Amino acid sequence: MLELFVRGLLFGLAIAAPVGPIGLLCIRRTITDGRLTGFISGLGAATADALYGSIAALGLQAMSLILLGLSSLLQLAGGIALIWIGLTIMLARPDPVIAQPTITRRGLLGAYLSTFFLTLTNPATILIFTVIFAGLGLGTAGNWLNGMTLVAGVAFGSALWWTLLSSGVALVRGRVTVPVLRVINLVSGLVIIGFGVAALLSRGL
Repeated sequence: MLELFVRGLLFGLAIAAPVGPIGLLCIRRTITDGRLTGFISGLGAATADALYGSIAALGLQAMSLILLGLSSLLQLAGGIALIWIGLTIMLARPDPVIAQPTITRRGLLGAYLSTFFLTLTNPATILIFTVIFAGLGLGTAGNWLNGMTLVAGVAFGSALWWTLLSSGVALVRGRVTVPVLRVINLVSGLVIIGFGVAALLSRGL
């Protein structure tokens, strides 16, 4: 069981580590709103990955097929959302970074839900977990406990990555000036828009 958990942890780190739109959102939110907001943003993505992993681990083929059948619609929603978020970031007026930003429950909930739903717009993640579980002989009714152990490791590994990323960025956020933040907004906004356009193009729009 411990070996499966450690494997899941490594898988979680590998899935979360590549820099994508969620990573950029986490970095920017950490700079503008503080480490906790950045971490909560990453935690939303980790939760979505764990949800899709659980579906694969429990062998819920019917649900997997439904989600994969909706992949085109989900990609459309995700692409539009990314473009809107990117434009919002680009047009945002940067304010000086303050040491103790105001944090509200509503703001944290919004940060969490935004990355959770963005990650859900990529149901192909289920296929990744299905392949991983099949390679380990998991994802069947008799191995659901082992599968869920692996999923727990994935969730922990993903959360660990977002903790490290938000904590690392928080160490240098006090040195970020308004001109630098303006550049960050421009670059991150453009890149996120690019991810959104790529999502739309991948479905033939």
